[in-house]
Amino acid sequence: MTGNIAIAGAALGATIALGLIGLKACEAVGRNPGASGKVLVQSLLISALAEGALIITILLGKA
Repeated sequence: MTGNIAIAGAALGATIALGLIGLKACEAVGRNPGASGKVLVQSLLISALAEGALIITILLGKA
């Protein structure tokens, strides 16, 4: 039961994190369109880290 709760919490946290990353990336590009390349790279890296944390939690929660 506790593994399922951990997975649900991680999924919720990752979803919120990805939404905030997208929101802030859109705001940053709106303020400074010339920096869109740098913003895109940083957004993708942080999104990958958030998804990686979710995958690790799923793997550890099912053990």
